[in-house]
Amino acid sequence: MYTGILQFPLSQRARHIGAAAPSVSCGFRRAIGALTLRRCQELLFSSRQPVAALIVLCLYAVQINSTPAVAAALATSSPAPMQRIAVAANGRGFIRVKSGRAFHPWGFNYGNRGRLIEDFWDRHWPTVTKDFQNIKAMGANVVRVHLQYGKFMLAPNKPNAAAFKMLSRLLVLAQRTRLYLDLTGLACYRVADVPKWYNAMNDKQRWAAQENFWKAVAATCARSHAVFCYDLVNEPISPGPQPAGHWQPKSSFGGYDFLQYIALNPNNTDRQKLAALWIAAMTVAIRSRDKKTLITVGLLPWVPRWGWLSGFVPRIIAPNVDFISIHIYPQAKHLHQAMVVLRKCAVGKPVVIEETFPLSCSAAEEEQFLLKSRAIACGWLGHYDGYTLQDYVRLARKHRLSIGQAIYRAWEQMFVKLKPRFVR
Repeated sequence: MYTGILQFPLSQRARHIGAAAPSVSCGFRRAIGALTLRRCQELLFSSRQPVAALIVLCLYAVQINSTPAVAAALATSSPAPMQRIAVAANGRGFIRVKSGRAFHPWGFNYGNRGRLIEDFWDRHWPTVTKDFQNIKAMGANVVRVHLQYGKFMLAPNKPNAAAFKMLSRLLVLAQRTRLYLDLTGLACYRVADVPKWYNAMNDKQRWAAQENFWKAVAATCARSHAVFCYDLVNEPISPGPQPAGHWQPKSSFGGYDFLQYIALNPNNTDRQKLAALWIAAMTVAIRSRDKKTLITVGLLPWVPRWGWLSGFVPRIIAPNVDFISIHIYPQAKHLHQAMVVLRKCAVGKPVVIEETFPLSCSAAEEEQFLLKSRAIACGWLGHYDGYTLQDYVRLARKHRLSIGQAIYRAWEQMFVKLKPRFVR
């Protein structure tokens, strides 16, 4: 019963529970009346017993001599600020700083029908709002958003004010929906969106331009606890010497190139050391604007015959990040390998499986991996593409459900089912 009530706007919650108010003792109602509106809100959003706190809040709205103005204030007032997320003292998980309660990232990489958020958020903001509401309704607490460098920087040292205005708007939406953001930056996923001047840079210039990007992002987000973490870049590679301008290995998947080199001329610097140096440089840039938000790097999937081909080795980079983020897509014929790589990520820092999906295995096999992964991982993010389970049901009834959509449906069904076992 109460879980359904919690989905109503505050004014509706007050009317729903308030109907029982006459049966409450006058003494208790007078005690409720002594509370301020702000204190009642704090009870609702920070209490360890949210149902009880909800009842208190609603009784406040219908206390003796209450007026419609009270209910209106409840309905329009801003929710209490979200708590900052930090690494737990044992180094194996996360906590909400103010309450000390455990936090398990459980959510989605965000997209909408094959589009990145920057493709439509300025013209179709209601789509973003609806998607975040749908994601929250499925039980998520984190959304990973990918920010392309070329959309946020007009020049090496000139941020795009319009794009950062939209990022600020996203922070407000995250606060309202109570969804933490995993902000992944420096993306160059779509070739057409990468500035020519950015690819023409040498290593030193490129690093400086990337530092400016992260300074601008951190300055925008520093005061918002809605940001779970900054992911410095998606699936970076610390390479050997590369041709000028060849910043990506041309590994297109679905029209996007998700990999990126961090240098072209390492000058005999050890690849693993170079990876640590690059992370350190980006971290200094962020910390000049934001001292506390968590920092990580989204690591490539690991394959035995390749090893840590990227040069970003968990045990080497661990001192430079707050937690390890790994991307794992279990393969049906080699399910054991998923756990092999996960164990290699257990290096004394929390481990988040930042990308996973039944892409190369069945939903049942994916579920099997997820359940086993709890021995090491403390966070899990799949994928969302703009459709809810109800949307997939309608498509199936019309016999218009594609293979890809069927996979998304299987993931979302699993996501909803498993939440109680992963997020306590």
